[in-house]
Amino acid sequence: MLIVCGLSWLLLSLPAQAKAVDAYVQRYLGVREAVPLVMNRQGETKLFSPAALSNGKRFFEDNCKNCHVGGTTLPDPTVPLSLDALKGATPPRDTVEGLVAFLRQPMVYDGSEETYACRAVPEHWLDSEEIENLAAFILRSAEKAPGWGSTTF
Repeated sequence: MLIVCGLSWLLLSLPAQAKAVDAYVQRYLGVREAVPLVMNRQGETKLFSPAALSNGKRFFEDNCKNCHVGGTTLPDPTVPLSLDALKGATPPRDTVEGLVAFLRQPMVYDGSEETYACRAVPEHWLDSEEIENLAAFILRSAEKAPGWGSTTF
């Protein structure tokens, strides 16, 4: 009984977001178990669980969706969050590390200067794991989500 109560307390004390797997992640991103995503230009991969991608989705919805609904970019509709557009940026943003670098210090598409259209995500706001989950959600969406990153409205 004491063990059961202890386990119940443990389960109840976990944040809701740590337990929940978003239905969108399962259905539209096709993630029911951990999936590999490319981390860097060397092609190294890292596995991201459904819960990790769900946490990245939550952050995206709370902070990015107003300008990037469905992977579009409302301030500049010619630069969506499609895989091709992310790959064509300077430096490329089609890997987890490349997208994290952009999120930490946003630059215009050609990399020539900082941009203020997208706010920086400092370490004190999202730690390394959280920002990787955000980047992983964006990249998996760019790979799998129907209509993600469209330039037509």
